[in-house]
Amino acid sequence: MNMKIAFVGKGGSGKTTLSSLFIRHLAASRVPVIAVDADINQHLGAALGLDEAEAAALPAMGAQLPLIKDYLRGSNPRIPSAESMIKTTPPGEGSRLLRVGEDNPVYDACVRPVELDGAAVRLMATGPFTESDLGVACYHSKVGAVELCLNHLVDGREEYVVVDMTAGSDSFASGMFTRFDMTFLVAEPTRKGIAVYRQYKEYARDFGVPLKVVGNKVQGPEDLAFLREETGDDLLVTVGHSDWVRAMEKGRPARFDQLEEANRHALETLHHTADAAYGRRDWERYTRQMVHFHLKNAESWGNAKTGVDLAAQVDPAFVLSEGAATPQPA
Repeated sequence: MNMKIAFVGKGGSGKTTLSSLFIRHLAASRVPVIAVDADINQHLGAALGLDEAEAAALPAMGAQLPLIKDYLRGSNPRIPSAESMIKTTPPGEGSRLLRVGEDNPVYDACVRPVELDGAAVRLMATGPFTESDLGVACYHSKVGAVELCLNHLVDGREEYVVVDMTAGSDSFASGMFTRFDMTFLVAEPTRKGIAVYRQYKEYARDFGVPLKVVGNKVQGPEDLAFLREETGDDLLVTVGHSDWVRAMEKGRPARFDQLEEANRHALETLHHTADAAYGRRDWERYTRQMVHFHLKNAESWGNAKTGVDLAAQVDPAFVLSEGAATPQPA
């Protein structure tokens, strides 16, 4: 199925590790995948097996924002210039849309292939928060490139986009958390882990965002009982200690088909749960929420920053969908 999946959770919960395992599982299932590292710590590349130099060489999406805006704007008459676009600008008639399996200038600039046991995934990264950003930049401006791409992304059947999100409640600093068909919250059996879960649950409920809990670092019946008591039916699966993961974290992973059986089953459950969410996909609500956050951002800071009325960028007749047309590049 075609799905946008987010992995969220507090820092240190194992969010990046779980998202990398899920990406490996999808690749092993020969499902086309775009993996996106939207976390400030930028560890997804390493979790997918890149060495330090390869991970550092990944192009930063934030640095390609002018190119991304110019390409996505296309011939949309409501957007007079790429400079007037902000991270929440929605597509409309004439906008260029992104599709998972295609080649385009955005992917040329931002995507790098990662080989995983004979299969390949496409990896994109926001880029790290650098020393030059300290005191002058907000990390949310960096993930703006991801949000803009997700706003214009139409994933086709049997395709996945998996995003490793910023840790903690920072994921809700923009409307990006509504861009997903399924959100997997990685929670440890601790009070802090549950506190983050409750915060996410509240936000997710307000916007109809599907949320399931993946219990991580579960060491016995007491841990499991604690998570069940605190998260109820939201608890989907639990993951315990993994020798395979320990080897991977040392840079010496075995072949993925040697992952422990219990953990393979957990990943299959995530896959089935994500697939089942496909039938509940509502493109009209998706587009409506996109517009809601755009108007909110326009009023709070966007209009002042760009000097134009960003509400005029909204095309009231446009609904993003799998059948939406996109103009061909000249």
